[in-house]
Amino acid sequence: GLPPALPALPLELTVLYNSLLFATGASDSAIQGEAEGIRQGLLRVLEACGACGQGLSTEELWQKVLQEVTAEELQAPLHRLGALQAAWWLAASRLRSAAGLFRLLSSAEDPERAHRSEGENELLYLLKAWRVPAEVASLPLVQSAEDLKEILCTTAAFLQGLQELEAGNFPTALSLLQEAAGGFCSKKVLAQIYTCLGCCAQRMGKPQTALQHLKRALQVDFQCLPALSHVAAVYHELGETEAELQALALLYEALEKKTPAAASSGPYFLIRTELLVHTPILASLLRHRHPSEVKYLLAQRCLQDGRVADAVEHYLDFLALLQEGLQQQVPLDGGSALPRIPEVFLEAASALEQAGRHQDAITVCEEVISRTTDLIPRMLRVEERLEQPECPSPGAGLAGGLLSKKKESLCCLAWRAAGYLHQGWAWAKLGESKEAVTQFSRECLEDAISRSGCLSVPESLLPEVEVLQKIRLLSLIGRGAQFLELGRHKEALLDFQHGLQILPGDPAAASYLVQALWKLNRKQEAAAHWQKFSQSPAGEDGQQEGQGRPFPLYLVSCLKQATFPHSASLARSIRDYLGTTSRDPSS
Repeated sequence: GLPPALPALPLELTVLYNSLLFATGASDSAIQGEAEGIRQGLLRVLEACGACGQGLSTEELWQKVLQEVTAEELQAPLHRLGALQAAWWLAASRLRSAAGLFRLLSSAEDPERAHRSEGENELLYLLKAWRVPAEVASLPLVQSAEDLKEILCTTAAFLQGLQELEAGNFPTALSLLQEAAGGFCSKKVLAQIYTCLGCCAQRMGKPQTALQHLKRALQVDFQCLPALSHVAAVYHELGETEAELQALALLYEALEKKTPAAASSGPYFLIRTELLVHTPILASLLRHRHPSEVKYLLAQRCLQDGRVADAVEHYLDFLALLQEGLQQQVPLDGGSALPRIPEVFLEAASALEQAGRHQDAITVCEEVISRTTDLIPRMLRVEERLEQPECPSPGAGLAGGLLSKKKESLCCLAWRAAGYLHQGWAWAKLGESKEAVTQFSRECLEDAISRSGCLSVPESLLPEVEVLQKIRLLSLIGRGAQFLELGRHKEALLDFQHGLQILPGDPAAASYLVQALWKLNRKQEAAAHWQKFSQSPAGEDGQQEGQGRPFPLYLVSCLKQATFPHSASLARSIRDYLGTTSRDPSS
């Protein structure tokens, strides 16, 4: 091109400023090529002044230009380009580079203004202290520097608020986000800021304040659906199930409608806050739920709250969504609220069972069993080697992959075992004790479950092994209870004894053991066991969570069904027996 000429540079830099703004507006993003355009403009300024800037970094180039170029007519165009450069740096989260540039701009104007008060945010102070250059009528701008300054202030507060939120510095984050909320931005961005304020307040342990911010976000822009998702989460934290379910229902309805985004009613700017703020934490906080996730959450919360009829309806709706196309309906990212699909089927079976739809529950479980059977190896060893290498070996990655494969096999084993367990209880509820015994026995307890048993289990596999042990216990209790119904008391006794070997002290197994002994007329043994177990500190609910880990939701109904139903009458009979024997030792 033509060599730079000092008289033409103000026009040239203004044209560059406008063209870069147009390029950004057309691409809807701040891109590297536009930042390179600013660099070339600065090099032409130095060349016109008889200096050279080749080989300098962008930060060094700006420092050289602002310190060595003193021509008055170039100050306003350079300041406008500086604001544009700061916008690119903010978009790249290079906040220090942006602060350094505005420190240079403020020092170039007035060295006394480059000092801030203690505790004041430096970048925001420097941005506010920057004097916007006066516009020249002969050099029109497509976006004024004054508007750009306001947008940069909002962006800087928003970005730093997000950084502090991610770092766990919640009071500072709250202050910065409140500063951003009072800034210059669209309704869409304002709703996003209020959503972030709500998340910050929630993490500070202030759920009511969080709700206020989130509701404000929805008032500003009802299409900010992540705010509605967070509202449901806050109500869940507060234990307000009715309000949570209402929020989830609204969210599902809104997602199903897929309303197109409303056009902005405010003035349109080529550089906007939404183009400059796109950090991972913001994407996480503003993550849009998929309709299938929300439908699952509705089903799960209803099941947890005992709203069985509603839970069944939502689970069946969810399963229908799966039939429409698995890949399209189920989000596969790590942030999804969905558990593994077999677990959803088992939860649906649990809901159907509790609603009295036992045959439907059996059918749903059969789907799980048929899909997982071929994925389970004939032999699965999960023991941990006694000698662990001190340093990672080249085969460490292979070992990790093997462990992951074993974990998956254990999950499949647990899902299939739970399917048989649910089928057993369903047949029992239908009054088919023999069929129930068959289903409780189908997992071949001695063989299949023992595939996961070992003396030393890797810590990463403990949750799966504990679930399998609990399923094995529940299957033994279920089968033993059916044996009692059929009058096969000795076989029932063996199952309850076996169950107590798996999880010693389990209240349900212990109570059933006492009843089996009582029915076998081994009353003295029954009384001795009853006295032993009634004095033990075992949990009354029979949950006995492993290492503080709750058992899966799909097992909750089985845990309830395995609870011994005749505790009071059995205790009364044993107390009467003990009272009689104490009065008549010969008996």
